[in-house]
Amino acid sequence: NYQDCILIVDKGKKEVSSTLGHNLMHDHPFAEQRFKQANNNLGRMSDILQNGNLKEFIKLVESEALSLHAMMLTSNPYFMLMKPKTLEIINKIWNYRLENDSNICFTLDAGANVHLLYPLSEKKEVDFFIESELLKFCQKNHYICDNTGSGSKKINS
Repeated sequence: NYQDCILIVDKGKKEVSSTLGHNLMHDHPFAEQRFKQANNNLGRMSDILQNGNLKEFIKLVESEALSLHAMMLTSNPYFMLMKPKTLEIINKIWNYRLENDSNICFTLDAGANVHLLYPLSEKKEVDFFIESELLKFCQKNHYICDNTGSGSKKINS
């Protein structure tokens, strides 16, 4: 069971729409290599999930998040979707994980917000970490927590 807390760094409209961001990849000089990397990582993720290797899961999830933002940083025109507070959150997560031997990791949406991913078994500790260390980086202290569900269910009307 995995938890997902979205730290709302910026509620504003993104500088670049997802459609424009995707279109910038068509002529991107690194696009072909990035597509190969993503395809390779998809296979790796399948193996990781089957084996339950959390350390490899963390490395791959964070690498993917940062790779996608790197593509925007190196596009033409280039864009920085992360904000200074996004980077501060990432550094706090890395330090927390190192100091607490935690399995917390992050991914990024197509903007400044940070998704914290962590096992249910660490919920109490991570909730405290969010409240004590990360909320100050969130716009109006806003964040949204969710978890994995049990799948779709037929509803009779």
